[in-house]
Amino acid sequence: MGITDFDHMKEISWHVRELLGIEESLWSRSIALPYRDNLGLFLEHKAPSGEKADALTFTQFVQEAGLEQYATIPQLKAQKTVKADTTLI
Repeated sequence: MGITDFDHMKEISWHVRELLGIEESLWSRSIALPYRDNLGLFLEHKAPSGEKADALTFTQFVQEAGLEQYATIPQLKAQKTVKADTTLI
C-alpha cells in the first residue's frame, strides 16, 4: 500500500475496526474484565500467516476456545437509548 506515516496507519486501523464492529485491544486491559468479543479474538489468531492460521474458521475457533456463540457485531447504538419513567416530587 505504500503507507509510511504511523498516524495514517492508526487511522486506517481505526476505520477497519469500526467497519468490522470490533473493539480496540488495549495492552493495559485488566484480566478481571470479561472476555473481549469473539470476532476480535478470532482476528488476533488469524493475524500470523501459515497453514494453521489460514485453515482456522470462526466456528472452529469458537469451539476450540470454549467461547459462547453470540452475535459478533456489537449493538452499540441500539442499547444507548434508555427511557426514564420516574417522576420526581
